[in-house]
Amino acid sequence: MTRSVRRVSLAPGFILHQRPYRETSRILEVLTREHGRLTLFARGARGPKARLASVLQPFQLLLLSWSGRGESAQLTAAESAGATAAVPGASIMAAFYLNELLMKLTTRHDPHPDLFDAYATALAELEAGPPLEPALRIFEKRLLDVLGYGLDLSTEAHSGERIEPHGYYHFRPAQGLFATVAGAAGALAGRSILNLASEQLSGERELEDSRRLLQAALAQCLEGRELATRTVARALVRREGRR
Repeated sequence: MTRSVRRVSLAPGFILHQRPYRETSRILEVLTREHGRLTLFARGARGPKARLASVLQPFQLLLLSWSGRGESAQLTAAESAGATAAVPGASIMAAFYLNELLMKLTTRHDPHPDLFDAYATALAELEAGPPLEPALRIFEKRLLDVLGYGLDLSTEAHSGERIEPHGYYHFRPAQGLFATVAGAAGALAGRSILNLASEQLSGERELEDSRRLLQAALAQCLEGRELATRTVARALVRREGRR
């Protein structure tokens, strides 16, 4: 029995990753709103005469068309979805970090329109330049929510009592938040947790607390897999420190 060819036209999508394929083509990993993450073969998309080379750029909303059977879909057309500001140099590493999270934590052909929208929102905020941390933390939180690993940021795990803004808590992956005392190693401020829940992050303490909490939650999802963008970012910080 022959599989029918599936054709999709003008689907909104972003390029998360691409690599060379043979002499003139590329393999694209894309995130689409209605079809999820998928792999597309872009034939003739490399080289000085490749008309799509300037279009197939990361962090730009595109309208993608493809056809094919199963996993071997071929890109048939691509165009810009409209004028989009370029991600500035100060935000590039953060934008690649978002792409790497999506590559490692999403499943192919599993659409999550809310996650697509969260990614588009985060990119728009990164395009505005620093500060970057609020956009990153809110995207991480929404990513966990969409993937089914959402955090209970409203109640203490042991007692079930509501998180108090003046309280302090420890976070244990897969278990939740547990009350502790001010000054305890690794303690998270209750106000930080509540502000993360409402996605209203601005102060230095709440951004740092949110970073540590979300990093612990993401580490469990990543199951020991290292993020290349974090490794590069740490190396850049060390290099800057030596200057």
